[in-house]
Amino acid sequence: MEILNRIEKIVKLFSQKNIQIAVAESCTGGYVSNMITNISGASAIFERGIICYSNKAKIELLDINPDSLEEHGAVSDVIVKQLANNIRIKSKVNIGIGISGIAGPTGGSPEKPVGLVYIGFSTETGITIEKYIFKTDRINFKQKVLEKVIQYLESINI
Repeated sequence: MEILNRIEKIVKLFSQKNIQIAVAESCTGGYVSNMITNISGASAIFERGIICYSNKAKIELLDINPDSLEEHGAVSDVIVKQLANNIRIKSKVNIGIGISGIAGPTGGSPEKPVGLVYIGFSTETGITIEKYIFKTDRINFKQKVLEKVIQYLESINI
């Protein structure tokens, strides 16, 4: 599987550079963490993965602001920024990744359609938020999110 080869290269590079990551996943339900930890040696770079599927979990595990959840909803750049930043700070890692979206086939709205996902990346130098709409089934949705996470990790200058 080509994606596993790409993850393996990231694991080797980040291990050499002493870079660690942590992931806060909502709509992907642990898929990104699972795929990274399928690689031998991932423990050198993967500090933790938290599945914060419910709003309650986001608040309790990652100190997401309840007022922000109420105002913007879980699927928003505001919440993903908090997910990425809070997991990085709590885990004491170099890169925090936050993911929240609507995998479907239900749950969408005109403002937030099925397939919408926000992916956030937090480092000491700043936070990047990416927004996508993947019109596909739940499994392919998760795979597309993983692809975007891997692309980001491959692209950072370390």
